[in-house]
Amino acid sequence: MTTPVVAYKSDPVRGAVWHDIFAREAPELRLVDWTPEGEAAQAPYLVAWTPPDLPRAMPNLEVLFCIGAGIDHLPVHDLPQAVQVVRMVDPNLTASMVEYVVMAVLALHRDLPFYRTEQAAGRWTPRPVRPATERRVGIMGLGVLGQAAARALAGFGFAIRGWSASPKTLDGIETFAGDAELEDFLSGTDILVCLLPLTQATRGLLNRDLFARLPRGAGLVNVGRGGHAVEADLLAALDDGRLSGAVLDVLATEPPPASHSLLAHPLVMVTPHVASATQPAGAARQVIQGVRAHLRGEPIAHAIDRSQGY
Repeated sequence: MTTPVVAYKSDPVRGAVWHDIFAREAPELRLVDWTPEGEAAQAPYLVAWTPPDLPRAMPNLEVLFCIGAGIDHLPVHDLPQAVQVVRMVDPNLTASMVEYVVMAVLALHRDLPFYRTEQAAGRWTPRPVRPATERRVGIMGLGVLGQAAARALAGFGFAIRGWSASPKTLDGIETFAGDAELEDFLSGTDILVCLLPLTQATRGLLNRDLFARLPRGAGLVNVGRGGHAVEADLLAALDDGRLSGAVLDVLATEPPPASHSLLAHPLVMVTPHVASATQPAGAARQVIQGVRAHLRGEPIAHAIDRSQGY
């Protein structure tokens, strides 16, 4: 029986961990580093963040495993319909995202953007402390990451609400769905967290119209994609007081130019797309499980719905 080949195209340092995991835990599979010729190019399975020119480079491809939770950067529409695309859902990735979201929400809740500007100006200006029970946190995107963040934030006493494209029922969380319920969701949100996938429907969603529907002085956390935000509208909302602060892990251009206005804005905290990262050992094990399921003719966990883009 021919040994199934899995091609790997990503960071070589992390790749050493992948090779070790495959050798020890999946000897029936062979992991090979990507090259444009030979068995890697003929493999039915590919692990990549930035894949080669598909499908031409891999005519036998059956499953593309993305090293990351988001797949918006992949040429999904260029692939034959028979090719499955699978995203990473790694417990460590989820935990690190939850840490970041909690940190960001607490920073906005306790007025850190304001205090940073006061410190820079040499001023000592205490504000009243608002209890978490009086702060409403709205999460856009109720997938694995959104639900985990909601549970963690609820532990601090925040009033949690969530919005998604389709209806969902979650214990202890007030949920809203679709365009018809977006206005009600936004009007009752003091700190907005974007954890949506980037699709044609969500690109540019964080715009002037959306900010105008939030209570004045709301805060924003964007850990989705830079393409979710219209950055000129975000800057305008910060400058006119519509938003009191923002924590951004993603920008439209990464890395941004040093002159980028959001980097210099006193009410904005920017981090370089580090909110979460796939850990190589966990990702390798997920791919092994996915390949084994595919070989058995079973559904692969976390395969995306290509018509939805997530």
